Amino acid sequence: MTKQQDEPLIRQLTVTGIWLLAVNGFIGAGIFGSPAEVARLTGVWSPMMFAGCGLLMLAVILCFAELSSYFKNTGGPILYARTVFGPFVGFQTGWAFYVARLTAYAANLNLLIATLGYFNEDLATGTSRIILIFVVCAFLAWINVIGTKRAMSSVGILTVLKFLPLLLLIGFGLSEINTDILPTMQSTLPDYTNVGTAALLVIYAFVGWEAAVIPAGETKNPSKTIPVALLLALLTVTLLYVLIQFVSLSAVPDLANSARPLVEAADNLMGPAGAILLTLGIIVSVGGNIASNVITTPRITYAMAREENLPAWFGDVNDKYRTPQNSIIFFCVVVFLLSVYGSFVILAALSALTRILIFLLCVFCIPWVRKHRASEHSFQLPGGLLIPIIAVVVCLWLLSSVSLSSWIPSLIFLSIGTVLYFIMQRIK
Repeated sequence: MTKQQDEPLIRQLTVTGIWLLAVNGFIGAGIFGSPAEVARLTGVWSPMMFAGCGLLMLAVILCFAELSSYFKNTGGPILYARTVFGPFVGFQTGWAFYVARLTAYAANLNLLIATLGYFNEDLATGTSRIILIFVVCAFLAWINVIGTKRAMSSVGILTVLKFLPLLLLIGFGLSEINTDILPTMQSTLPDYTNVGTAALLVIYAFVGWEAAVIPAGETKNPSKTIPVALLLALLTVTLLYVLIQFVSLSAVPDLANSARPLVEAADNLMGPAGAILLTLGIIVSVGGNIASNVITTPRITYAMAREENLPAWFGDVNDKYRTPQNSIIFFCVVVFLLSVYGSFVILAALSALTRILIFLLCVFCIPWVRKHRASEHSFQLPGGLLIPIIAVVVCLWLLSSVSLSSWIPSLIFLSIGTVLYFIMQRIK
């Protein structure tokens, strides 16, 4: 194994910067779209589902915290898998990561359109819905092809815009909390199958943070900075999610059947102004998520094409604007089709499933990297392999709850990736 090359990027990200990236990765569509379905599946125990999934995710994040301390270059999961298991597994990890981001984009776009329906219900149904999805995809494809830079001053501003309506919701909600919604010893426990299904959906609200480990090459002292930032981000988001679910259960009596749970909660607590503020918060959060997604995700297929792991077509660059136009257009076309024909819940489950597979693979990397990359600067988890084993058990339990309807498209996507890889190996 050759020594890692020096990263040419400037190391300027601190704990705050990685924390911001992780928190923004966490808070996307999941917390806005999942409270109603989780309440339907687990009732008064639904806040505990968020607390429990945060605890389960802790084991996985701790493993990533250790892995990130062994690598100083950019790449994250793709780099870990390629280093330990070779180019084919590295390719499949990159491909799976692409699929996860693709389906997350489609899920978020579905939620965005449903949220716009608060202002006009016709926008979220029928032909109007399809036209609006097309307009969003076409606009983002065009704006990225012509090379327009992101109109944002900092990640910190986006974080404030995401947090503000949620913190207001919690503040108003806790002051009027209905204690009858608190679970007691007499409360009926949810069915085991429902717990597994709800956990998979809640996990969607706990993914996205893995993107924060990718820019290790731009991070100051990544072996210490990334682990601390990941743990702080998980603690912040878990507390936020649990409080949001408690408030939503209290404020919306029929939460399980709500199409826009947090908007209804804000309306009941703060009136129409609160509902509008929360709706705008969702639009800012989800809109910013999909806008940044369409900037970054097509670069995965572009980079794979440049490495001759995908057809050269994906690596074509626009002569005038110098952008990977084919990768951008392909991404937006597939997102359009997934958004039209898939629901938020199905796409969220598919994205979560793919990410769980990536998490599992990365945890399996730990024994090898401990043996071959350990140094005085590495962060090694206590207890030997105990925490990685817990993380594996968590991932396997979550996978056991995945329905066939989520496995089939995931396996199809991975099979397509396998075929592409071997075709490209023959062409080289």
